[in-house]
Amino acid sequence: MDLNKLNRMANQIAANFEANGHDAAVDATAEHIWKFWDPRMKAQVFASDMADLSPIARDAIQKLVADAKAA
Repeated sequence: MDLNKLNRMANQIAANFEANGHDAAVDATAEHIWKFWDPRMKAQVFASDMADLSPIARDAIQKLVADAKAA
């Protein structure tokens, strides 16, 4: 899948949870991506520089990357 589309999707997910506050939005965004994104989609965005992600989406992706490394 196109990285620009993945970034747009992650930013849209993050925007949907933004009203919950930063930390809750990061957790909810990370949970959504973990549950519903194909492993190939996650791998692609995990390997990106994350420059086009919103702060919430970027923090969610970084949380998932850290969790994957810890596992």
